[in-house]
Order: sequence, then structure tokens, then C-alpha cells
Amino acid sequence: MGKYNSIAVIYGSDSSEWEVSCRSGEFVASAIDDREYDVYEIFARFGRWQLAAFRRKNSMRVTFPQEARPEVDKSDFSVSVLGQKVKFDYAYVVQHGAPGETGQMQGYLEMLGIPFSSCGSYSSMIAFNKFACKAYVKEIARCAPDLLVRQGDDLDAFCKKAEEKLRFPVFVKPTQGGSSFGVTRVAEPSELLSAIQFAFGEGPMVLVEQGVTGRELTCAAYFDGTAVKALPPIEIVSDNEYFDYDAKYNGHSREICPAPIDASLTEELQRKTCELYEFLGCRGVVRMDYIAATDGLYFLEVNTIPGMTSASLVPKMVRESGMTITEFLSKIIENS
Repeated sequence: MGKYNSIAVIYGSDSSEWEVSCRSGEFVASAIDDREYDVYEIFARFGRWQLAAFRRKNSMRVTFPQEARPEVDKSDFSVSVLGQKVKFDYAYVVQHGAPGETGQMQGYLEMLGIPFSSCGSYSSMIAFNKFACKAYVKEIARCAPDLLVRQGDDLDAFCKKAEEKLRFPVFVKPTQGGSSFGVTRVAEPSELLSAIQFAFGEGPMVLVEQGVTGRELTCAAYFDGTAVKALPPIEIVSDNEYFDYDAKYNGHSREICPAPIDASLTEELQRKTCELYEFLGCRGVVRMDYIAATDGLYFLEVNTIPGMTSASLVPKMVRESGMTITEFLSKIIENS
């Protein structure tokens, strides 16, 4: 018997990733154990939260036309469904980008005392900002050199500084965002200014990070009720210059699980992922990205709400570990 009865799966977001978030959320909702939980799918975007579908225990999924979706009452996180008020007692947050990865959704749930699947508001806020996160974890993880630029700064002076301080190629990234939106690989200093301006389309702060040559690896960790455990790592081999949006979602990459690396690197990768998970105060399932270079393992970023479509990296890791997605989601729900 599970600890909870009514699970709200929250998807959609206020960011460019909202469609990916919907696919992740629908996949999670479909995989949650319907023998244990009633599952309610909440589409939340720009402050409007609506019930898109629900599935009660051992029953078929019921969907609502977009124009007839019941509104969520944010005062107590409830919804009226077919004349019955349902108060959710657990939230599975699958919002990529704001407000699900920025800590805002978590802050709301924390104030109402509703348990949820992801990192808390403070950890989410730190982890989602790529510059802040790297500054926070440099004590325990090796990171590539970088520089931060804000909208309103003297961009010509910044580009000159970047040319002096960093070795090209560099990666230009919005500090807050995912799915490679706004990211550019810049091979020559002359291309830097336009890449920064492009990244400003996703947010007011941009990270310019020195590229590291090596194998791209990713590993996820979660708390199973007793200890933090790492899932089997994946090596990402992109057909493109790097693991961009096209490679992620249009089949232009190979995601090899388990990663074909030696046992010592696998052990280091899993140990470092668990160490970072605990250092950042994470909850739920969290994925860390790395580059294995000739001089060691470089930490790139943390994904506090990683993709959860059927083809996403974490589900591949889960299946390789020997668990079903349903078993894994139950572990997350019962232990976060």
C-alpha cells in the first residue's frame, strides 16, 4: 500500500522546453502504478493550471477537451472532477525549465506542505543556474574555465576578455535553460558576439565556457529509501558537432547504455554523481553530465528534472538497471 492516494503529475512550463515537458509528463503519468495511485495530469503554463486527464486506480485514462479542462484551485492544490473535489497529496513535477526547475513550483508546494518528487526550492534554484551551480560545486568537481556576461554589459569588451582568457572553441549557453535551446559552439572569436546575442533570447545571463575534448558521459542518481544510488551511465555520441537539440530529439545521436568505458571510470562516474547529489541536497532522480578528458572527468551540469519520455536517457538507464519504469517511479514517489 503506497503512502499516497492522489498523485498530481505537473507538466508544461513557461520555457522553450514546454512541449518536451508535456511528452515527459504524459509518459510519467502513463507509467505510474495504477494499482496503487490515482493519477491526475496537470498542464501548467504561464500561471494557468488545468486538469488535462486523469486515471483512477485500475481504470481507463479520461481526457478533457482543451476548452473544458477543470481549473486547479491553487489555494489548496485541488481540483473539482465530475462534481467531486480532489485534493492532491503528492506532486510529481515534470516541468523542464521555469517554474519546475527554478525552484518556484517547489516553493509553492513546500508552503502548502505537499510532498513532491524533485529537489527542494533552494537546491533547484542553485542547480538550474549553470554558472551558480558550477561555482557551488567547484570544491568537489572539476569544471571547465568560464566567464559570465549579462544583458547590458559591454559586449565588445567582454568578447575581447573571452578571447584573452579562454581557449576556443567555446560553448555559449543561457545560464538557465535546457534541451540545448540558445546554445552555440563557437570555433572562432569573431563568431562570439552573435552567439551571445542569440543566447540572450533565452535569458538575461549567458555562460561562455571553454570547450573540453573527450567522451560525453551522463549518469543519474536517486534515493531508494536507504541510500543514494547511481544508475548505469550512458555515453553520448552525437552525429553533430555536439549534443544539440537536433541530436537529442531527432535521432542524430547514439546513446550507449551502459557506457563502454572501463570499470574504474564507471566507478568514478557513479561515485561522483552520488557525491554531487548529496552535496547539492538533491531529491528524486537527478542526472549529471560530464566530459571524460585525457586529464580527468569534467562536470558540465546537473538536470534536476531530466527528460522522461520513453526515449530519454534516464528511462534507458532504469531499464538497463533491471527495473521497470513503473517500479522506479514508485521508488521515487515513496522515498522523496
